[in-house]
Amino acid sequence: MKSTSAVWHPFTQHAVQPEATPISKGEGAWLETADGRRIFDAISSWWVVTHGHRHPHIVTAIKDQVDRLDQVIFAGFTHEPAEKLARHLIAITPPELEYVFFSDSGSTSVEVALKMALGFWRHCGEKRSRILALEGAYHGDTIGGMSVGARGVFNAPYSPLLFDVERIPFPSMEREEAALDALNAACRRGGIAALIVEPLVLGAGGMLIYPPWVLAEMKRVCKTHGVLFIADEVMTGWGRTGTLFACEQANVTPDIACYSKGLTGGSLPLAVTLCRADIFEAHYSTDRTRTFFHSSSYTANPIACAAALANLEIWEREPVRERIAGIARLHTKGLDRFREDGRLTNVRQIGTIAALDIADSDAGYMADIGPRLYQGFLARGLLIRPLGNTIYLMPPYCSTASELDLVYEAISEVADEIE
Repeated sequence: MKSTSAVWHPFTQHAVQPEATPISKGEGAWLETADGRRIFDAISSWWVVTHGHRHPHIVTAIKDQVDRLDQVIFAGFTHEPAEKLARHLIAITPPELEYVFFSDSGSTSVEVALKMALGFWRHCGEKRSRILALEGAYHGDTIGGMSVGARGVFNAPYSPLLFDVERIPFPSMEREEAALDALNAACRRGGIAALIVEPLVLGAGGMLIYPPWVLAEMKRVCKTHGVLFIADEVMTGWGRTGTLFACEQANVTPDIACYSKGLTGGSLPLAVTLCRADIFEAHYSTDRTRTFFHSSSYTANPIACAAALANLEIWEREPVRERIAGIARLHTKGLDRFREDGRLTNVRQIGTIAALDIADSDAGYMADIGPRLYQGFLARGLLIRPLGNTIYLMPPYCSTASELDLVYEAISEVADEIE
């Protein structure tokens, strides 16, 4: 049965999924359907909403900016929201990151990072063109992002477009040293331009967590061999792992860092790629062929930049870190009931991210149990979009104890139904 809508939705198989749910309003941690039903946004609408939907300070900043400047070409022109945002980002990230390149999404910020790394080595006169990535990683859906992500159902039809990447085993528990040994061996073989990682957590790869000391060792190995270290903090940034950026927990400074999703508090699409000065300087030349050839029509859109500035002001003015710590405590309490529960396994948490797996079921993103879980939660007024048999939570920071109690009670009920 064909959809009655002309819209083709992302990551959606329209032949098997019911009609999309029309949403007419969002406020705080809640969405409201066109017919007045309320849905708790337990995954922050694909991990982007930090402080809650329609935070008044961000909404006001967007309205004010619309009255001044909506859009301008960013090649040869600039504007105060972008300049101010870049200065603010430089101030809150490690001092070694000195330049900010704007783009529109997490995928494009990764694409920019890969092109920066390859351009850097080319302009330095070194033959380094291979990229390292973790097994199971997800870095977006552009060609470069798919290339460094795990190969499988996500990108199989597009394999002729993808470039080869060397994979490092995921540093799962008691396999950390094997992963680090593989990284060392790959770097020793030479020709490696960069390693790209999701710090501390693989997101779409199953919300798999690894410890900060492993992240620190990966950076140390890269530094030893002169390999650029790219931190894809698109999902892990803006407090999701308990600190502003995940790399902080390992005292790691990336050579290139990608930030998006929560950059605008979830209000508008915007991304940035930050890099060391020498990466910028390798492209800086009177030889115009060394220009960094990347852009989009909406690079550094003034309205999106204004929203991001308002988001950073919220981090300064409101007790955001205390809210994050509170969400983490509520997760710990909520997960405790499932630690000895035979229906669920691999109970895990980092910061505001909580995850657990349905036991005795197919694993992986395409597991048949995923759509059943999704519908079970939606019927209870909850937006939870499992990764196959993995149930994960990543709520907005304004979420309350009573709201998360509803979520954890629903997990138990849905697990009963599935069983």
